[in-house]
Amino acid sequence: MKRILYLALAALLLMGCSEDRSQILKVYNWADYIDEELLDEFEVWYEEQTGEKVEIIYQTFDINETMLSKIELGHEDYDVVCPSDYIIERMLKNDLLLPLEREFGDTPDYIGNVAPFIREKFDEIEGYGKNANDYSVAYMWGTVGLIYNPKYIAEEEASSWNVLRNPAYKGKVLMKDAFRDVYTALLVALNKDDIDSGKADLVSLPFDTSEKSISLVENYLNSFKESIAGWEADFGKEQMTKELAWINLSWSGDAQWAIDEAAEIGMDLRYSIPDEGSVVWFDGWVIPKYAKNIKAARYFINYMCMPENAVRNMDMTGYVSVIGGNEVLEAMSDEEEYDALDASYFFGEDADSVSVNPTMYPDNSTIMRCGMMHDSDTEALLKMWSRVKGDNASAWTYILICLVFAGLIAAVIIKYTRKRYRIKVSRKHKTRRKNRPRY
Repeated sequence: MKRILYLALAALLLMGCSEDRSQILKVYNWADYIDEELLDEFEVWYEEQTGEKVEIIYQTFDINETMLSKIELGHEDYDVVCPSDYIIERMLKNDLLLPLEREFGDTPDYIGNVAPFIREKFDEIEGYGKNANDYSVAYMWGTVGLIYNPKYIAEEEASSWNVLRNPAYKGKVLMKDAFRDVYTALLVALNKDDIDSGKADLVSLPFDTSEKSISLVENYLNSFKESIAGWEADFGKEQMTKELAWINLSWSGDAQWAIDEAAEIGMDLRYSIPDEGSVVWFDGWVIPKYAKNIKAARYFINYMCMPENAVRNMDMTGYVSVIGGNEVLEAMSDEEEYDALDASYFFGEDADSVSVNPTMYPDNSTIMRCGMMHDSDTEALLKMWSRVKGDNASAWTYILICLVFAGLIAAVIIKYTRKRYRIKVSRKHKTRRKNRPRY
């Protein structure tokens, strides 16, 4: 009986290996992070450009590590995935990505529409001699800052991270439960004097996970942790709209959602990137090394970089595309709604005085104070984060958790591998929410 089962499994594996994938494109993306009508339209566009048919199988994930484990451990054959900046870095280091060739025949190369500022930031991603711009194309971006209620907190006070240390706001502070984002933002802020004097710089500093730097950030967090009402993954922005919290260390995407929701009920919420500095974050398209339809994957990434598609994705998701140029600038400008600011770093030198949303496109002087997160010492940062939150688990506890987690991942992979040969894979359309939390 066992032999029969083994032979049956081998036959299924062979069938999977011989599957013709030239007309199937597997896309793996964050939930609620694309205008799904574009997926159907891509199939039409691709045939127009190449004369070849393709069908998209679209699946979503909620955390980077879920996606990464499927590729790294399960060798899943997704053709296009959308990891965050530090995960792109990790995938480069672990040789999990294929280089992106930009040959599209008679089809224009839209990848060149990515803002120069974004490409420069991708140059900072380390991958053992591999440039991230050769292996990935950015998709969305944003900043880390403070959502605040001006009814309780003045704009001037919200312009500094020290607002979090004001004891008057005890129980009214929310903290994004994102250790890497928070650590890097505060590390930049706490080294402002050294950055200003030239002793440190925004390129190398975010890589620093030395004991001294971790201790510096940890002590700062401990100085106001008694004021923190909650460590949130996604509920913070809603708490702000209900005045249950007055200030929230969060992402610009969540901030814009909260600002828009608050405006509908006549409430004023604002977003600040403190003067001491902060960080920017990115998500980007990559082609994993186990991809089976590389040609269609390249064309899909190119298609996502078309200005009209970038605008549609912004309208649908609420997040900010990395695509610059006049077409996007025109779509995002509103002289009646916004004061003029310098967005030349993103849209070009002629955009030094344009009326765009400052939450989505901060002023040049602000963005130049921001560093970028990296795939630095995850274990050390997690331990620091646990200490600050009050999770005093022992080393053996962490080991046990890791073992259990690894076992669960293995079980999921085995279950999924078996299931994929028993049923026909179909496109999965998720019910669209108002935005996507960035974990």
